[in-house]
Amino acid sequence: MGERLLAIDTATAACSVALFEDGQLIASDYAEIGRGHAEKLIPAIAGLPDRGKADKILVDCGPGSFTGVRIGISAAKALALAWGAEINGYSCLSLVAAQALSKLEAAQPVCVAMLAGHGEYFVQNFSGAGEALGPLASLTPDQAALQVQADVIAGSAATELAGLVGAVAHYPILPNASQISLLASDMKKMSSKPLYGRKPDAQPAKAA
Repeated sequence: MGERLLAIDTATAACSVALFEDGQLIASDYAEIGRGHAEKLIPAIAGLPDRGKADKILVDCGPGSFTGVRIGISAAKALALAWGAEINGYSCLSLVAAQALSKLEAAQPVCVAMLAGHGEYFVQNFSGAGEALGPLASLTPDQAALQVQADVIAGSAATELAGLVGAVAHYPILPNASQISLLASDMKKMSSKPLYGRKPDAQPAKAA
């Protein structure tokens, strides 16, 4: 058996896992469930060959759902400890950009827009090579429309944002762990820490 890598993605309404051996996808599971990632994730991993056991683990660190991000990272860290596996993270928006680029006939810039809650979008622009052109931001729809630097928009908020800016093409896609090979190697070396993209809804109480 060659080197195996387990990819875990629970940062959005989708829950997906994928197992690779020597860089080749051997099994995966993807479902758009909205909620219930904690109940779905472990059975999905257990359903992979050898119960998903791998030498390396990659996990979506966000931005996305606070709960979803925490579930994915917690599971990845627990498995890494149990298996003695190496663990790294990747950005949700980077993977969505890479998935969108794989659908285009020719490389061109892509703006990723994901639903962020409270009526805002997580927005980040990427080059035709999939490199981030600036930092991600959590913006209102009107603010997001001013930040679009591409004719192609991808992500869970793509349809709405495309309507505001008149984008030529839009892809309302969610990140899928089985597509992790689309990311450049340097984009899969993030620390396995949450990337929330905005402040938590609940703030610690201040001392009187």
